[in-house]
Amino acid sequence: MNDPIRSLSRGLILLLALVSALGPIAMQILLPAIPIIKDSFAVSTGVAQLTLSLSMAAIAVATLVYGPLSDRYGRKPVLMCGITLTIIGSIACVMAPSIALLIAGRILQAAGGAVGLVVARAIVRDVYDARESASVIATLVMVMVVMPMLSPAIGGELMVRFDWHAVFWLVAALALLMLVLLARHLPETLHTVVPFSGVKDLLRTYATLLRDPIFRGYGLCVAFVSMVFFSFISAAPEIMVSVLKRPATEYGYYFISVPLGFMAGNYLTRHFGQRIGLHRMIDYGSRIAIAGIVLAMGLHAAGLQHPAALFFPVALAIFGNGITLPNAQAGAINAAPRLAGSASGLTGFMQMGFSALAAQAVALIFNGTVYPMLSLMLAGSTLSLLSFRLLVPKGHE
Repeated sequence: MNDPIRSLSRGLILLLALVSALGPIAMQILLPAIPIIKDSFAVSTGVAQLTLSLSMAAIAVATLVYGPLSDRYGRKPVLMCGITLTIIGSIACVMAPSIALLIAGRILQAAGGAVGLVVARAIVRDVYDARESASVIATLVMVMVVMPMLSPAIGGELMVRFDWHAVFWLVAALALLMLVLLARHLPETLHTVVPFSGVKDLLRTYATLLRDPIFRGYGLCVAFVSMVFFSFISAAPEIMVSVLKRPATEYGYYFISVPLGFMAGNYLTRHFGQRIGLHRMIDYGSRIAIAGIVLAMGLHAAGLQHPAALFFPVALAIFGNGITLPNAQAGAINAAPRLAGSASGLTGFMQMGFSALAAQAVALIFNGTVYPMLSLMLAGSTLSLLSFRLLVPKGHE
């Protein structure tokens, strides 16, 4: 342990998990509203889509800033400021009289929401050692992935019952509730302040991390694993309709298997990660992911053009990701304990950046079959394992 605070309560861990999911929730809950926003402001689909794409970019950039700030000024004040920005951005979206101001509000909302992605993991690293932090981060990652998956359905219900403004009121209310609970219950966990004097210091810190092969190994492992997941969720709805010739309504039923697979992988990490060890868990998870994707390819090559032949093997692959991701994230922020906030921020940037590239790439290479998507997923899984095996010494914890 490197801090007098020896553990976090289950309630506080769950709260941190929800805070880490705030940015992704705010990003994805708007998806059902984009066509209506397009009509409301009489703009093109491309312009309306900027409410999503620029929010992803805002999250990626903001993660680079929060880490060093939390290393310098403390976890709690930076977390509170970020959530406050989310509230202000959400209200700005509600009040926006034009699409330009709505996009600006979304950028502010997303930039604020990104704080949880970085600071929650840094708090866990302040309190727990490498093996213990992997178990706790598994809870953070599970909530961060599963909650945004449910967000579009919630956003759709709000759209039916109210209008698109209700989506932003909900995000503002959630953020305000989190702000109040954190103010009352979250202790400051930063033990040693790291000086920060501006952009040059920020770039110097990130350069130091990137020169460390162990950090690069874990960080690239996280980034490529995330690429696998976002490649699938970006392409699967279109594949369901245009390739497998099934109604769009069936997508949600089959897709349930994917988050269940991820949650099962997280469960194994939480309960067996400390016993098995971080290195072996990443290795096992990566191999399972590769096996699941290869199985999906084999089933389709054999002529089994059925959703189950795609979703169930992919669920196996995502099960492997659920094992790999929290362990690799724990390894990345433990590579430089004194710079845990910065390491978490840089890892988050790599994760979001690679995910955004994968989401765009899978659309560009789509050829009317499942193979471009599965090939990109296989490449991500393979590169994840190679990055880890080549850069992280065997037995390193």
